[in-house]
Order: sequence, then structure tokens, then C-alpha cells
Amino acid sequence: MAIKWKIDPAHSEIEFKVRHLMITTVTGTFNEFDAEAETETDDFATLEKVEFTANTASVNTKNDQRDEHLRSADFFHAEEFPQLRFISSDYEVSGTKGKLSGEMTIRGVTKPLILDVEFAGMVVDPYGQTKAGFSLSGKLSRKEFGLTWDAVTEAGSVVVSDEVRLVAEVQMVKQS
Repeated sequence: MAIKWKIDPAHSEIEFKVRHLMITTVTGTFNEFDAEAETETDDFATLEKVEFTANTASVNTKNDQRDEHLRSADFFHAEEFPQLRFISSDYEVSGTKGKLSGEMTIRGVTKPLILDVEFAGMVVDPYGQTKAGFSLSGKLSRKEFGLTWDAVTEAGSVVVSDEVRLVAEVQMVKQS
């Protein structure tokens, strides 16, 4: 029987990083997200499935004007595509490191995505809950998902890079 896990949003962060003007990096987060996982045993080496969703309207870059632009049809088009989704298809693990393969869907476009995973360990918290911690990272091309807005400076520099780096610190809680 599969063991079910659920993300602890109060102890997890989902971030993306994009080069701006090719000289700095802007970091964004999603304030509303959910994830579930299934394993065959308490050991995440037997990970069977991960499903992650984020509400695109909850994007937060600490700049209201930029956040509204990201919610618009130029980027996430949050009104028509309220969620982005990742569903795993395979997990290869060696010790505390692994590769999580799956499909990412943004704006109705689904593409393969591979995430590097580092297992940080498992503990029982003071409330008796079993928790597992992970660091995840990866990258994708925003334009492949239909986020094609572009602008160029007077000097010919790109305003927003195509490559988006994904970074997540995730705490999963074993469900009883």
C-alpha cells in the first residue's frame, strides 16, 4: 500500500530566478501551491509519484507592477491558465541525490522537465509528524511554454532571459 505525503507550505518555498537586463537576477515565488507524493516505503528511494501545482495568480516578485505583468497574457495569463502543474514520471536516486523526471504544464503547454533532488533527511517533529526535507533545482525555457514576451534595450540587451532557473526547498509531511 502506498504511503502518502503532503507538502507543508509553511515550511516550503517555491522560487524561480530569471536574468534581468542580463546583469542581475530577479527572484519570484508562488504564494499558493500544493504538492503530494506517494512512496512504497518510508524511504523516498521508493518514490512512485509527485504532483505539484501552483496558482499562477499568486506569483510574487516583491514588485506589484511586475507581478501584474506576469499575471497578464504576456506571461502566465493567470485568468485563462490559473495553475501550472508538474507530474512526475520517474525518479532515479543514488544516496541522497536524485533526478526527478516528469512533465511541466504552463499555459496549457506540457514539456518534459528534469529536476535535481537532494534529500536532506527525515525527522519526527515535536507533534509526532514524520517530515522529509528536499532541495530541488532545474531550469526551463519560458518561451517553450508560450511565455514569449520580449523587449530589448537601446543598447540591444535582452530585458528578460529565456532561461528560468527553478529552486525549491520542500518539506513533506507523512499522512496517516
